Amino acid sequence: MNAGTPLSPTPRSTVRRGARRARTDRADLYAVLDAGLIGHLGVVVEGAPVVLPTGYGRRGETLYLHGSTGAASLRASSGVPVSFTVTHLDGIVYARSAFHHSVNYRCAVVHGTARAVTDEDERLLGLEALTEQLAPGSWSATRLPDRKELAATAVLALDLTEASVKIRTGPPGDDEADLALPVWAGVLPLRTVAGEPEPCPLLPAGEAVPARVRDRQLSLRA
Repeated sequence: MNAGTPLSPTPRSTVRRGARRARTDRADLYAVLDAGLIGHLGVVVEGAPVVLPTGYGRRGETLYLHGSTGAASLRASSGVPVSFTVTHLDGIVYARSAFHHSVNYRCAVVHGTARAVTDEDERLLGLEALTEQLAPGSWSATRLPDRKELAATAVLALDLTEASVKIRTGPPGDDEADLALPVWAGVLPLRTVAGEPEPCPLLPAGEAVPARVRDRQLSLRA
């Protein structure tokens, strides 16, 4: 598939509430996922639902997640249906009525069966995707995982075939009867902004901040 391929909704990925906000282009799915840093993995563990925040990375039509091999949630996720959600909060929407207050957001929900990655080459690919999603340029600039670290790390793959995207933008949707009320209405924009890099105290004095960190800083300020 490519970015021009439309999403094909299934019964569980069909947006019903606020359906006008649903997006059908796969490019919108990629954009929401690629802009994120943290997602939430939903899985049933010992009969109860668990939702866990985790880093992730995308390669084509596959999302890669990781965690400790000792984590019960990761073990429970392999080979069973899961959901994975990424949400960006873009603004608080102030309306003339309490009922119509809202938020501007971009959200993607992926459904599928998680697959434990056992092939060593794909495990490294998945860990590279995770690293580059968080800190672009770091995979090639740092020491790669050794055998002990790889043995302690579980990698899961989740196919992107079944997914939905919802996006809200713009001003409040007040009722016409409320438009004359003397109440301020509009949007308070929100965004994640990177601060100045803080060097590890164990670095040699005067060690320059590398370009890959400055580039990441600028990308999060854009």
